[in-house]
Amino acid sequence: MIREIQQGHVRTETHNGITTIEFFHPQSNSLPGKLLEELAHAISGAGNEPDTRVIVLRSAGEKAFCAGASFDELAAISTEEEGLRFFSGFAHVINAMRKCPQFIIARIHGRCVGGGVGIAAAADYAIAVDKAEVKLSELAVGIGPFVVGPAVERKVGIASFGYLAIDASMWRSADWAKRKGLFSELHASNTEMEESIERLSHNLAQSSPEAMRELKKILWKGTEHWDQLLTERAAISGRLVLGSFARQAIENFRKK
Repeated sequence: MIREIQQGHVRTETHNGITTIEFFHPQSNSLPGKLLEELAHAISGAGNEPDTRVIVLRSAGEKAFCAGASFDELAAISTEEEGLRFFSGFAHVINAMRKCPQFIIARIHGRCVGGGVGIAAAADYAIAVDKAEVKLSELAVGIGPFVVGPAVERKVGIASFGYLAIDASMWRSADWAKRKGLFSELHASNTEMEESIERLSHNLAQSSPEAMRELKKILWKGTEHWDQLLTERAAISGRLVLGSFARQAIENFRKK
């Protein structure tokens, strides 16, 4: 199934129990609101399909895995309600990944920024290449990684999350992300990464759906309140994005 969006798409295909969900946006795979909505819908839909045993989440292109929020849409937010709605899009994607009964393997072929780090963190197993650096840039534009924070903290711990969140201009290496637990595997080439994804997804597609479902429940124990928590976090970002500091910082980033 293909859902075409203006300047982007979300595509879903299922073969032999493996559902691949691909998203794309020409601006370094950034995520405008409509793309976030379709991505959450695709993940939830795949989770409800009995033919889906495992999900591979990937983005198109050869460069960035995901550049996070769309700066064009950030600049267009004019009310707290609009801000809440936009940042709730990231909350819906993370919660869809959390609630999905199947394991989600993330294919990380390039850099992750902001919400892209959150998506990598919300995956059950992230397989990356060694050029896949990560950065939480939100503080640099006057907001903060509030919505993605719980997912990132769950993977790397509060201290390492703090390092990412506070030093918003510094890229952390893929090796750093692997050592901290954000990435499950690290490979020297796309070919090696693809081989590992194929191996693991094939093995999981042959595994017991009930056993995998119960294991995922255990792995995500303690996150049952995230529907409310991430909405509250989205409201914080939605308020801060209207501030004068954020407006100027976002405009400066758009001009680069």
